Amino acid sequence: MQRSKIEATFRYLLLSFVAFTALVPAYIMFSGSFKSQGEFLNSPFGLPKSLNFGGYQSAWTDNFPNWLTNSFLIVTGAVVLTEILAALAAWGFARFPFKGRETILGIMVSLMVVPPVVLLIPLFQLGVELTLISTLRLVILIYVGLMLPFSIYMLTNFFKSIPESILESASIDGASSWRTFRSIVLPLSGAPLATLAVVNLLWAWNELLLALVFLQNNEKKTLMVGITGFQSRYSLDIPTVMAGMSIATLPLVIAYLFGQRFFIAGLTAGSTKGE
Repeated sequence: MQRSKIEATFRYLLLSFVAFTALVPAYIMFSGSFKSQGEFLNSPFGLPKSLNFGGYQSAWTDNFPNWLTNSFLIVTGAVVLTEILAALAAWGFARFPFKGRETILGIMVSLMVVPPVVLLIPLFQLGVELTLISTLRLVILIYVGLMLPFSIYMLTNFFKSIPESILESASIDGASSWRTFRSIVLPLSGAPLATLAVVNLLWAWNELLLALVFLQNNEKKTLMVGITGFQSRYSLDIPTVMAGMSIATLPLVIAYLFGQRFFIAGLTAGSTKGE
């Protein structure tokens, strides 16, 4: 009993320390966005003495709203397209036996470990040939290609875990494969689809390298790329930088809070067979 209490206390202290180290940067960022420059330099960890919105006013000027719109368009297009293609492909891998299915799925899974930086030069050359550099379409397609392997792998495992009796009942009732997928499988897949959307959204929103290379026009930059240059231009105005980062973080927090009730269920979906 004593050993159990010690282990529980150790786990509690460890988790508390991890949570503290994760929350401190967010606290400094949000509190610093409401401080003046002098107040932040004098007390970076203290609470703001009064709410100063000067940093937000400075951050919202320039091309900030345009960068925010570009990020929304790219992330929304990439996530929605990935969900559609991944669901269709995963249904094929899970329910239609064909020669080389496992080999193709294994190759696709292996693509998850390929770092995006390796693909920069060939993708850039392709973008130049297609005259798509500094276009949102090219970045959306690249994001979709990078997010698909994990998305297909996750949904394939879940589709395989759906009880066979449910699919057989639909087939006996005369439902086609497409009708079964649309009317039965997709409604049962709410948790993994929502989890996948949140994971892909977080990655696409925070992605910097590819957007920095392929969106060279200042009007086409994403929010993360814009903040990178924004920070160098206003490097001495720390509250402005903190305010810009706070605005960029807010959509991610909202998305996670909205999808968190599906998150745990989605992560464990497909880990066990349905029957």
